[in-house]
Amino acid sequence: MTEPPANPAPKALAEPVVRFDSVGMRYGRGPEILRDITFDLPRGSFQFLTGPSGAGKTTLLRLIYMARKPSRGLISHFGGDSASLSRRELPHVRRRIGMVFQDFRMLSHLNVFENVALPLRVAGRKRAEYAEDVAELISWVGLGDKMDAQPATLSGGEQQRVAIARAIVGQPELLVADEPTGNVDPAMGRRLLRLFTELNKLGTTVLIATHDITLVRALDVPILTLADGRLSVKGTRAA
Repeated sequence: MTEPPANPAPKALAEPVVRFDSVGMRYGRGPEILRDITFDLPRGSFQFLTGPSGAGKTTLLRLIYMARKPSRGLISHFGGDSASLSRRELPHVRRRIGMVFQDFRMLSHLNVFENVALPLRVAGRKRAEYAEDVAELISWVGLGDKMDAQPATLSGGEQQRVAIARAIVGQPELLVADEPTGNVDPAMGRRLLRLFTELNKLGTTVLIATHDITLVRALDVPILTLADGRLSVKGTRAA
């Protein structure tokens, strides 16, 4: 993986990667799933997102990824108002975000190597430039012997690891992961967490939504908790 560009400003002075200001979200005419959500994701931070099932964690992540628009309130990405983005600008901003979906979203006609390398291909990179890095990353997530395998032949845990590798292969400025260790054993979960922390050390902002208390307790980082449509910040484990 290539080295990320240097931040244009010191971490403390830089604009947050994502900012929510009094955001509300509802589907159709139903009740609000998220209410008055206000928070920042500081550049270079690592945070967990927790909360009971149905609390709105996946909805919040979709708003961050700009797969949904809020019903009210303001969301900014990388210092700019997301609502003002044109259809042409949206894909370019979204490429700065690595997203791990719960349903993996692998392309069935591509093998493991091609699925992981897809963000680099879309960015215009040549295979010769990234082949070694992609192969190394696939091996790191324990799928070195599956590079030519088709998605249909993989287990759920294997597909999840492919989705994680694809999300981080380009060292995005922001990584958002929805239950990234939900289908892997504890040992692989710890290995993936190390991968996330190493990516964070290189400058990527990381937000992981999880029910895994063991995972949350492994790092002394801020914890965002969703309950009854509202978000609270518990600070670090030490606090």
